[in-house]
Amino acid sequence: MSVHSGRTKFPPTLFSTWSILIFAATLGGCDEQTVEAPAISATSAYVISRSEYAEKMYGFWLGQSIANWTGLVTELDKIGGEGPHGRFYTRDDWGKPDEPNIFSNGVPSSVSPTIDWVWVDEGGIWGSDDDTDIEYIYQSLLLENETSVLSGTQIRDGWMTHIYSDENTPFTADDGSKQNFLWVSNQRAHDLMRVQGLVPPATGDPQHNPDFAMIDAQLTTEIFGLFAPGKPHLALEMVHLPIRTTASGDAALAAEFYVVMHSLAAVVDADLPVKDQVSWLAEKAREGVPETSYIAKMYDYIKGRYEAGVSWEQARDDVYRRYQVEQLDGYDLMSQKLVCNGCFVGGINFAASIVSLLYGEGDYQETVKIAALSGWDSDNPAATWGGLLGFMHGKRGIEKAFDRTFANQFDIHRTRGGFPNNGVDTFDAMAEKGLQVIDRVVREEMQGTVDVEKDQWVIPL
Repeated sequence: MSVHSGRTKFPPTLFSTWSILIFAATLGGCDEQTVEAPAISATSAYVISRSEYAEKMYGFWLGQSIANWTGLVTELDKIGGEGPHGRFYTRDDWGKPDEPNIFSNGVPSSVSPTIDWVWVDEGGIWGSDDDTDIEYIYQSLLLENETSVLSGTQIRDGWMTHIYSDENTPFTADDGSKQNFLWVSNQRAHDLMRVQGLVPPATGDPQHNPDFAMIDAQLTTEIFGLFAPGKPHLALEMVHLPIRTTASGDAALAAEFYVVMHSLAAVVDADLPVKDQVSWLAEKAREGVPETSYIAKMYDYIKGRYEAGVSWEQARDDVYRRYQVEQLDGYDLMSQKLVCNGCFVGGINFAASIVSLLYGEGDYQETVKIAALSGWDSDNPAATWGGLLGFMHGKRGIEKAFDRTFANQFDIHRTRGGFPNNGVDTFDAMAEKGLQVIDRVVREEMQGTVDVEKDQWVIPL
């Protein structure tokens, strides 16, 4: 991997080639809105180019990979409190030496010695990580099982086939110990499947899984939104069990928030500035969250700080005090398992992600930089928004923003197993597999039309 620092900005969104008629009745509101004059006259459907969607799915995988590996540099460096891990990073720390994280025994990141962009050059291979590998598994399972909605048994069987246990993993950590690239609730769910034979949703039920409130579902399920373009209610049906494989309660709501945004990204108004597109997506996702949830209250609080004009660093510090220290708005850390001062808990990481989303204003580089510098489990929010903005801007947009091209190969066997070609895939092929999933969803779940010759999906409103 090579490391590069830059301050170039993303160009305007590349959605202008799509012909879409949106019915914005999802999650509140019943207004019709024309994004662009449709190439095909339609009053009860919107039309999406399959080839353009493939380019955006490629952007999803590429954008997520860049952000994931960049975020890993600062992962768990800063979690608040006393000591060296308490002073949060600011924008001035970008480009400076990385500081050790809470588990590294004083050693800086092995990914990069500098807080900066991490990428793989052409001819190289991206490695999978926990922000990409289970999404890869779910896409594969949907194709293998020829279904749009996975059953609990299909999820369990897929996890058992492709995810190693602590005992049989071929991977080792830097200290030589066994490493299966599972943590917290993912690890707990895997153990419940393997040892007790439980299937989702039991594996994410608080009765069996004490780690149900952790971040895990927020980093493994966003892709389901892309499988149901413009149909968030369908996306939530498809993702119901994958989320509840590891999460319950507010942690599940946070994951659903991301899924809704990804689904609606297919039909956001391309005539809006990208800042307003992101705001619209977030507001639509917020409408579906119960008012009593601390997820809703966190979003509203951070939005208020953003609208008040305070810096993102100040908003992040306010989040730390309000939620990690004072535990307001129903965010009760004492009732949850505390690991590293709560740094794996879903709520605090959701709050950090909203800081980077709102203050990044749709700019890929700015959003990922803020996510990487915000603290806690920083690679996860970075990867989430890197994937979403990578989809919105597409492969071409990412390349233009960095003024370069990147490797297009992906090694799922860095963390998982049991896939063809010794685990080496390409973003092109991964995007095409995503289209195959959507073809089935359009036909069977949306009662729409897949026209390969005309390169389009016609999806009823």
